[in-house]
Amino acid sequence: MSTPFESAKLHDCRDAFTGVLEELGAANNDIVAVCNDSVGSSKLGNFRDMFPERLINVGIAEQNMVGVAAGLANGGKIPFVCAASPFLTGRALEQIKADVAYSETNVKLVGISSGMAYGELGPTHHSIEDFAWVRALPNVPVVAPADRIETAAAVRWAAGHKGGCFLRLSRVGVPDVLPDGHVFRLGKADILRDGGDVTIVANGVLTHRAIVAADILKERGISARVINMASVRPIDADKILQAAKETGAILSCEEHTIFGGLGSAVAEVVVDMHPVPMKRLGVPGVFAHTASANTLLDDFGMSPEAIAESGSELLKRKE
Repeated sequence: MSTPFESAKLHDCRDAFTGVLEELGAANNDIVAVCNDSVGSSKLGNFRDMFPERLINVGIAEQNMVGVAAGLANGGKIPFVCAASPFLTGRALEQIKADVAYSETNVKLVGISSGMAYGELGPTHHSIEDFAWVRALPNVPVVAPADRIETAAAVRWAAGHKGGCFLRLSRVGVPDVLPDGHVFRLGKADILRDGGDVTIVANGVLTHRAIVAADILKERGISARVINMASVRPIDADKILQAAKETGAILSCEEHTIFGGLGSAVAEVVVDMHPVPMKRLGVPGVFAHTASANTLLDDFGMSPEAIAESGSELLKRKE
């Protein structure tokens, strides 16, 4: 069968991020970028050329990077901290906890190349724990946009948000799934396909795969609801509860370990409010092997066909 994204153009969400950051920087002198020798991978070259005094490159010193950003925030600036997500969240977690979350500073953390985007570089560069690490902290909303449109909307939201936040962006190209003019709302999910038999919850690079999976299930006579859950903390408990009541089964998909991430956040709501059969797709508590990002998703059971098969199997638990 043909899919809605077979001929769709793929976009790097980093381009949407830096495009909006440059736009915001031109309008507000308080917008600054802080990075860890990652001007190229964060695509900050044009921002540096436009605002040379507003790009602070601390070198490969992630803890210092977050501390410098907190100081800039305390001085009235609006810092966007840009770094590869495994190093931003892993190396600097204590500073994120103390200098951003506990101190409630206005620091925007941007985890670039998250999930398994650095696939061929192996487990040291995979960032499949970042949801869990940051989601455990108070005062730091966790957001994983699905495409360039939602990325741009989330960056605009972050700039106006008073307080810290974590934006999780990939470098893997994805098609557009949200309409032009989409407005990101913290704590609110979007239903991209309606259905009454099973619900698929996804975000980031998994959202368009979930949509294709729903179309595969439709060919089998199964009506699948697809929820794009970009806001992981706070999470849209109302839409999860509605899905549990109306479809009776929930399947989560994430580019992350199944422990502590999106699936865990959804399951917490389901268990507390309306228990139904549920399955979590993701990396099953192991280090991901070395392969391309898309191959790794397929290998861990998150090809559109495999997602659809998991949805079909989940329906049997409703009987």
